[in-house]
Amino acid sequence: MSAATALVVGGGGFLGGAVVAALEHAGDRVVVPRVPWSDTEAAATLLRDAVTSLQADGAPWRLVWCAGSGIVATGEQAFAAEATILGRVLDATGPTADAPGSLFFASSAGGVYAGASGAPFDEDTEPLPLAPYGRSRLAAEARFRDFAEATGAPLLVGRISNLYGPGANLRKPQGLVSQLALAHIEGRPSSIYVPMDTTRDYLYIDDAAAMVADGLTAVADGAAGATTTKIFASQQGRTITEVVEAVSAAFDEPLDVREGHDPAATSHGRDLRFRSRVMTALDARTHVPFDVGVRRTVDAVRAGR
Repeated sequence: MSAATALVVGGGGFLGGAVVAALEHAGDRVVVPRVPWSDTEAAATLLRDAVTSLQADGAPWRLVWCAGSGIVATGEQAFAAEATILGRVLDATGPTADAPGSLFFASSAGGVYAGASGAPFDEDTEPLPLAPYGRSRLAAEARFRDFAEATGAPLLVGRISNLYGPGANLRKPQGLVSQLALAHIEGRPSSIYVPMDTTRDYLYIDDAAAMVADGLTAVADGAAGATTTKIFASQQGRTITEVVEAVSAAFDEPLDVREGHDPAATSHGRDLRFRSRVMTALDARTHVPFDVGVRRTVDAVRAGR
């Protein structure tokens, strides 16, 4: 397959920025639209035109959707504008037989499996979100499945575990590794709102981006309009206690960690370990060791202050 043109929506964000770099490394011509997200109508129009132009170019194309500003604690209403934009963009597009295309949508493993039981979870686990965030991810996945069928482009849905690494948006109250580092550098305590044995899967940002790029290549020759849903994870569970210890080791001094209270804590699953049984060739790679990734994250947060 010749080099493709990739439209990366959300290419200025944490995951999106890393995916842009991975796709450029793979030889794609990458386009990152500057989307006025605060203006729903303008954002929908710009993205609809960008997707239409992408498909009309006559060259192989990829639509890579890494956008999304919500987190687990975000309320239902906040996702309405996002759903409107996505609907107006995808519903306006039809079949594109002239040039082969492929799709990627970044979903959330933690969001969609938050209420499931029997960890580690895999792609056969029935999704059971506990918060509007997870429900919004499932709704967006369905939108993309319909879009794949309409366009004939194969779709890869990536249900991604907890991302960490340099480049995270420190203004967003998420990302345990970077937030622990930021609090320590600023000389304030870190508040933990869930039990310390709460378990998560932490996937280093560059590993995730490389898996996305490889996954897009893998599905490009798949059946027209088919959807593949895969969990993107390190497949290693770590408790909050273990994460705190790793960040503390990176600083070579103890952190000031305290118990806090947040009503949204009930929307967080207690044990979110994952095993992927789909496209397992993507998992056959050497991931950045957790302690190395934590040190890189700490160094990046320190350098940015």
